[in-house]
Amino acid sequence: MVGVTDPLNPVPDSIHEAVCRARGCGAPAQWGLLWNNPKLHTPDRRKVWLACADHRAHLEEYLGTRGLLRGTVPVTELPVADLPDAGSPTAGDEPRLGGILGALRDRP
Repeated sequence: MVGVTDPLNPVPDSIHEAVCRARGCGAPAQWGLLWNNPKLHTPDRRKVWLACADHRAHLEEYLGTRGLLRGTVPVTELPVADLPDAGSPTAGDEPRLGGILGALRDRP
């Protein structure tokens, strides 16, 4: 359910665009690195760093060394922030990046 927090079932933050966040990269992201800083975030919060295949290991190591990495998922499994022309999702039905990428790819 959207808007309800559950520390046993954390939901990652929505993403706005699927671009690798490694410094100077900008390649299409393939992975979402889920992290949480317990000094700053509630246990149910999952921040997301996006990574391309080339930078995934480096960013996982960076977050893991600091004890912040909580998991890695394919970018298609991440919720997407509301985008112009994407319509608004119904409660409990957040759009997923895979569906939006497919719709963009199929446009004329």
